[in-house]
Amino acid sequence: MSSNNKIDQEIIDKIVSLLENIEYGTVQITVHDSQVTQIEKGEKYRFGLKKSNKQLKTIKDDLER
Repeated sequence: MSSNNKIDQEIIDKIVSLLENIEYGTVQITVHDSQVTQIEKGEKYRFGLKKSNKQLKTIKDDLER
């Protein structure tokens, strides 16, 4: 970006807002001819996998074979 090309405050505000409101994921900024033309947000939701002691014992036994 050349020094005379300024990023609009609206674009900066949108990028900052997306970053502040995402826990896991990506914010992708597309630029053409030194101009921001597109912003994409890909958000991921993570869930913990709960295993019972019986399942953990079975997995451990399988690994030891």
